[in-house]
Order: sequence, then structure tokens, then C-alpha cells
Amino acid sequence: MRTVTKTAATVAALAVTGAAFYGAGAATAGNSTPKSDKEIPNITKVEEKINAYYGGAPDSTGAYQASSTSNYAKQVAAIEARAKRQIAHAAEHPGRDGRKPAIVLDVDDTTLLTYDYEKKNGFAYNATAFNAYVQSAQSIAVFGMPDLVNFAAKKGVTVFFLTGRDVSQRDASATNLTKAGYAVPVDSAHFFLKDKTNPPAYLSCGKPTWTCSTVDYKAGTRQHIESLGYRIVANLGDQYTDLAGGHADKTYKIPNPMYFLP
Repeated sequence: MRTVTKTAATVAALAVTGAAFYGAGAATAGNSTPKSDKEIPNITKVEEKINAYYGGAPDSTGAYQASSTSNYAKQVAAIEARAKRQIAHAAEHPGRDGRKPAIVLDVDDTTLLTYDYEKKNGFAYNATAFNAYVQSAQSIAVFGMPDLVNFAAKKGVTVFFLTGRDVSQRDASATNLTKAGYAVPVDSAHFFLKDKTNPPAYLSCGKPTWTCSTVDYKAGTRQHIESLGYRIVANLGDQYTDLAGGHADKTYKIPNPMYFLP
């Protein structure tokens, strides 16, 4: 489940132009009050840029699909190529501490593309609509990501998925990942979802009431994965909060100009 704080036009425009901020402190300038309308990107123009970036168009079923030849796909491919080289090197040169190599990946717009949902909902978040979309298990994979994930697994690297989706969306999310081409385990031992009602003991911010930020939740879960005897050689996510907090050798930011999650 996503809880989104969106200054939609501003954040999207910054992301499209590659000027996204890292971390809450750095984002201060982007949240300052405009002094005139000229400082505010036009939402229609921003959405046009996003659609052009993804090369989006409806398919025969009416679903909006990004293009595999779009600038988005090209940018993702370049990031994946760097990650693949690094993961291969890490798999072939394990450390002497006996820890097993692993990678951790976010779900929305890191492994599964939500462009169809975003386009149809005006790049805005609605919990009911998003849950229906998740339960449909119809997302396509982020271009090239199944190849990267399956390559890592064949190299002996354990794959973990770590998402902000609610635990109630586990079955549909796991089904979608498998349908999208991820030939790796998506059971509860390899797929972590947010459970605010019955949080795991390793998240101290989860009890007695849930106070975990996204960074608390994700970094705390990566720390738990490490405690199981793994070395996280790569952490991939589309939000900077997916990557902050340590507990990974390398991080890879997947482009996403559609929304911003603090």
C-alpha cells in the first residue's frame, strides 16, 4: 500500500528533467512556496512529458503500456547493465565472512510497472483504485528487470522483494511477479510486505503502534535479511527512500517521474 505525498506537477517535472532531490533535507528547495505562477510547471505539460518519456499508448485491451523503445526503457536498460556487471562480480568474488550474496528489490515501478494505473488515474493515488489494480495482477514487468533478477539467481544470488504494499496484497502481488517473468521464489521468506497490524519483531518502530517511516521499514528489513546470513550486494528501488538507510553494498535508482514517496 502506498501512502503518497504528492506535489504532482513539481515533483514530476523535476524527475523528468533529472533534478530529483535526494533525501528530505535536500528537498526543501523543491517545496518552497512559489512567488508567482511562472515558478509552477503546468500539470498538463508535465503529463505530456511523462507520457512521451514512457512512450505510452493504449493496447488492444485499453491498457496503457510503455514502449520498449522509449527513453524510459533505454535509461532503465543502462542502469540494469551496470547492476548486472556488479552483481556478477559480487557473485564470482564472495567475501571471506561466509555470508551469502543477495539482492533486494522494491516492487512498484522497480519490478512491476504501474504506468497503466497512473495514466488512468491522472498520476494521482487513490487507495481503493490502487488496491483493485494490485488485485488484478496485470502489471507488466519493468523492462529488462526479469532478465536481471533471473540472471542473479542463476549466479547463486538470493533474490528478496521488499515493498510498501500491504500484507493483504501478498497473493496478488506474488502472482503478478511470477506472471511477469520473475522465475524466483516469491514466498514469505523472500517477499516482505508491510504489516502494520502484526509487525515483525525486528522492526522496533512497529510496536506498540506503527511509527516506521519508509526508510525505517525498508532499512530495518534489509538489516534483518543480513542477520539471516546474507550480504546484500545490490538494492534496487524507484524511490530514494527505498535506498536510504544502508545495509547494501550498492544502490540503483530506477527512474520514476510519476510520483514521489517520502
